[in-house]
Amino acid sequence: MKVEFAAACPSGAHVLVLPVTSPDAAAGRFPAGHEAAADLAKRSATAARFGGEAGSILELFVPEAEGARRVLFAGVGAAANGEGTAAEQLGAAVVARLLTSGENRVVIDLTALGLGDPADFAARVGLGAKLRSWRHDIYRTKLPAKAKPSLAELVIVGGGERADAAWARQDAVAEGVAFTRMLVAEPANIIYPESFVERCRELEALGVQIETLDEDQMRAAGMGALLGVSQGSARPARLLVLRWDGTDGAEAEPVAFVGKGVTFDTGGISIKPAAGMEDMKWDMGGAGAVAGAIKALAARKARAHVVGICGLVENMPSGTAQRPGDVVSTMSGQTVEVINTDAEGRLVLCDALTWVQRRFKPKTIVDLATLTGAMIIALGHEYGGLFSNSDDLADQLTAAGRKTGDQLWRMPLGDPYDKLIESQIADMKNVGPRPGGSITAAQFLLRYIEEGVRWAHLDIAGMVWAAKPGLLWDKGATGYGVRLLDRLVADNFEK
Repeated sequence: MKVEFAAACPSGAHVLVLPVTSPDAAAGRFPAGHEAAADLAKRSATAARFGGEAGSILELFVPEAEGARRVLFAGVGAAANGEGTAAEQLGAAVVARLLTSGENRVVIDLTALGLGDPADFAARVGLGAKLRSWRHDIYRTKLPAKAKPSLAELVIVGGGERADAAWARQDAVAEGVAFTRMLVAEPANIIYPESFVERCRELEALGVQIETLDEDQMRAAGMGALLGVSQGSARPARLLVLRWDGTDGAEAEPVAFVGKGVTFDTGGISIKPAAGMEDMKWDMGGAGAVAGAIKALAARKARAHVVGICGLVENMPSGTAQRPGDVVSTMSGQTVEVINTDAEGRLVLCDALTWVQRRFKPKTIVDLATLTGAMIIALGHEYGGLFSNSDDLADQLTAAGRKTGDQLWRMPLGDPYDKLIESQIADMKNVGPRPGGSITAAQFLLRYIEEGVRWAHLDIAGMVWAAKPGLLWDKGATGYGVRLLDRLVADNFEK
């Protein structure tokens, strides 16, 4: 969908969207000479109980010349002035209503809102609209015409002279979210470690440096935990390195993002139940978020040095698969007794974390992973779990989550939990008891963080896929994590 900005409403056929802060404001949006339309708006608002709340819609058809024009009153709430969330809700609500309506052009007129920063508000309207318009229909060959998206153009009026510049940044973030959603939505026969890498090759055109390690290179580096997960699959593992340096070498040490990229997770020998196993194509949502965030940062030319590491494997049962009870040696030199092969994400991450610390010497690391079902039990689908050894980093991530809607809730760490993963025959085991399962998983990862490194682990198991439409997404891949990481960088690491 194309997003444009204009100083005045264009002529021609289009849906007109009039944002309002209250139901009483609806009638006042019509100019003199349109008393009948204003009266219709007033009566309709009362009948529909339209209150002007953010995200609410009142739809009318009003007479115009010899025909009628579709008019939407879109609520932005009383606190719309300067409030980006209301702007995103506005754009998303309009697109959700009109995407398959048969309309192909919509004009949103912001001029009557009296905005403090009209450019930012307008750009955020465009962001909400573009995020909500994303769909993954490429495999649907018999989609009815009425179910196909028709909306092709969005014109936003009243954003001021800086609207295009403000939109350039938001558009880059939207493209990063779309990239993540595509990776997460694709089935496992399409996206596997090697093809994930190839999809990311397009980032090179934005200036991203790409490096990959194959299984021989990882074996030479000592990544026995990551390779143990992969050994049952016919698809070879890969370690993908995405590096964006917008400081031109001024910052030697990058911020590091590390993503779990299990492109399909059967559970291995500790096999999952058949019902719902198809969902495990999105077990690479952490790696997907890292790739999308790097794309967003590169596309908007962020003045920061960031490296993204994606540990890419497929966890399959076979005659060569890892067995419960096996002991593996990690790149750090620590050994792990594999009690459950379905607790594979932490085995992938621990070697990726060690590798990035030895190679790039970052002072700050954030890892993202669809790591535990226990996280969904604890937080549902409203928050990602946040674990950290740094109060400052935890606060920075929490603030970024509030600003973007990719919200986080901090969870505890501590010695009592750490003792639950002690093994009788190795340095640790890869699972503890069922109680506190998300916490013991985080404690496992903490053992691989070197002294002086700020680290945060984001367990996003409940956030990367949605069973029902949300504010900024349809059912399916949400793109969670991209906006969070982009905002973290923008607020704390850009020069």
